This record gives sequence, C-alpha cells and structure tokens, in this order.
Amino acid sequence: MTAGSRQRAAGRNVLSRAAIIAVGSEMLTPSRIDTNSLFITEQLNLLGIEVAFKSIIGDDRAELEHAVRSGLARVDLLVCCGGLGPTDDDLTRPVVAEVLNRPLVEDETITARIRARFQGRGLEMPAINRRQAMVPVGARLLENSNGTAPGLWIEEGERIVLLLPGPPRELKPMMTSVADGALRERSPGLSLVRRVIKITGRSESHTEEAVQPLYAEWSRAAIPISATILASLGQIELHLSARAASREAAEAALETAVEHVRAVMGMHAYSTDGRALEEVLGAMLTERGLTIGVAESCTGGLITSRLTDVPGSSRYVERGVVSYSNDAKIELLGVLPELIAAHGAVSDPVASAMAEGIRTAARVDIGVGVTGIAGPGGGTPEKPVGTVSVAAVSPAGSRVRTFRFVGGREMVKFQASQAALDMVRRMLLEP
Repeated sequence: MTAGSRQRAAGRNVLSRAAIIAVGSEMLTPSRIDTNSLFITEQLNLLGIEVAFKSIIGDDRAELEHAVRSGLARVDLLVCCGGLGPTDDDLTRPVVAEVLNRPLVEDETITARIRARFQGRGLEMPAINRRQAMVPVGARLLENSNGTAPGLWIEEGERIVLLLPGPPRELKPMMTSVADGALRERSPGLSLVRRVIKITGRSESHTEEAVQPLYAEWSRAAIPISATILASLGQIELHLSARAASREAAEAALETAVEHVRAVMGMHAYSTDGRALEEVLGAMLTERGLTIGVAESCTGGLITSRLTDVPGSSRYVERGVVSYSNDAKIELLGVLPELIAAHGAVSDPVASAMAEGIRTAARVDIGVGVTGIAGPGGGTPEKPVGTVSVAAVSPAGSRVRTFRFVGGREMVKFQASQAALDMVRRMLLEP
C-alpha cells in the first residue's frame, strides 16, 4: 500500500501547504538571524509540502495570537518554533492552547524528566520549569533528548500544529524525526525540488523578457515548472521548482528547464546549480591548470578575498596586490607615471597596465587589474562615482572595459568584483 493510499484509508487529509512562525523578539534585532525556518522549509520541501509564508513574531501575546489564527485559517500545517521555555516571555504554548481552546494541564512525566535532568547535574529544578510540562489537552509529546522543552504535535480537525523548541541543537533532530515519521505519513507523497540559475551581465527586465516565453511551455509540461526571478547585487537569480512523484523525476524535469534557460541566456547564465561566481571560476581555473593574480585599487582586496573564499583556491590564486595609490601602482606593478598623467588612474590603459604588471610580477597565466571611483566622493562629470575600469590579460589575449555602476560604496565595490570575475570567466570560455 502506498503512502497516499494509506492516508486515504485512514481518512486523513494530506498536508500540502505549511506556514512557519519563528517566535522571539531577539530575531527582530540585527544581532540574531532566524535560521530555523530555513531548515524546517528544507525538511518540508523534501516531503513535497510547500511553505506558503513565514513570520517572525516577537514576545508579544497579541501579535502571536493573531499570527497563529491567521496561519490556521490559511494552511494545513502550522509550525511554530521557539517560545517553549520556562520564562514569562515564552508564550507559544499558552497562546496556541488559547487559540485552539484547549486547557493546559501538567504532564507529570515531563516534570519528572526535567527534574531528573537537573539532578543529573547536581542541581534542583527551579519551580518555573514546571511551565514546560504544561501541555494542551490532546497534544502528542515529541521527545527532546537535547533539552528540557518537549515538542508538541496537535491535531486540530484537518490541520496540524507543530510546536518545536527554538535552540537549533534541539529543533533539528526533533524536526528530522517528525519529518521521517508523522509528517511523511501525511505528506503528498511528492518531492519538491529547486534549482537556482545565476545570471550576470543582464538586467532583471532583460532576463524576464528572454525567459518569459518559456513559462507557457513549462506550465504545460507533464511535470510543471514554476519560476521566480530575483534581482540581487550584481546578478539575477532564476529560481525554478518542480514537484513530482520522485526526486529523480523532479530533477529530470528541472534539468530540461535549465537547458531551456541556457539556450536563451547563453553565456550570461554562469551557474545552474546555485554556485557563486568565484566557485564557478575557481573550478574552471582548476580544470585548465591555470593560475591567476589580481591587482586591485577601488575594490581593496575584495576580488582576491572572494577567490580565496573557495576551498582549494591555493591551487590557482598566486597573489593579490592592493595598489590603492598611484605610487603603489607605479612601484608594485610597473605602471608608467606618464600613463597615469595622460589618462588618469581610472582608465582602460591603467587597468590594462595593472593587469600586465601583476601577471608579470607574479608569473601567472592570468592577470586582473581593477581601478575605479567607489565614492561617495572623488567623482567628476567625466568620471562620476561608480566609474570602474576592469582589465584581464592572458597568453591568449586581453580584455578591458569601463563600467558605470550605481549605488553606494559597498555596492560599487561588489559590482566591480563581480565584473572582474565574470570577465575572466568569459575569457576562458571564448578563445
């Protein structure tokens, strides 16, 4: 009997849409990021359960109650993580109990287990920890071998409410166990698989114009493909997803869609498996047995930093030089003073000379030179802030181009680094 037939035989609905509520005021500050939702989403997607929306709610009873009611009205599965501790600001358990109109009762087995954990460390259990043993009537306990707060599985009509502890070391094993057990029994029996295609050198509107004709074809396919375009710094991301009876079938459908995108985007699609540009370029350099050196001015070492973020980059990265001043360009890279005087430090000739200089000094296959105006000052009408010259040289030839980037200093630096890495990638692809 298949999972789907077992569900129908048991008369239970299939869970297809979920919502996640991460509880805790600390996640509404810059000091703490909600990573639990990402893990929960991954586990649910593997079961074919789509996450419709996520919320982060502070330690506020009224806001949490509103979020729980809203979630239950819109999805089959509501997952709440955090707020199961023993203190006054741990509100998840009492708020969910109130929304579901289920009284909280103390489970003596939980109290005994918590007391034993404290005794095992030579401590007496504080009285407030008894709050963690208060359970909504009808809830099923989920074992927590890494902490004191048990998880809770609550069936409310055709809907499921799942309460998980906040600490990742407690949440992850509990969520994995539930996904392999109770959730799998109620899942659609499908696999939801995603692919991320990364594109550079094209705007969001140009990318949409190129791939838009594919949407109709994907929607009519035996395994439909859904797509979302996201614009991020220096690149466009195309997120594709497919839902099928098996992971293999979903991946095959996505691979076909990826080939469609490659056909219309060509060399602009630099990654079809989610890898960053520095990872893609690093793999290309490794495969070809090539080495690289970078001379940076306005990027201040960012290009070299990105290249060396990749494990194993010592095989191809030989040297990086931050030649910020004109003197550094002259002394470290051999750029001629008269070249700077004639064209300015931010110019194609100087970027090319920097690339040649680092290639010669480092005795590498490929040299990269970048010089520009990151701002907020230093721009002129002829060369405004965001003007960056990028050059790359190799035994096969050279390339140089001046870009006009927008945004603040950090954005200009990142876009310049992206343009430099992409220039080398294209050089290797186009003899």
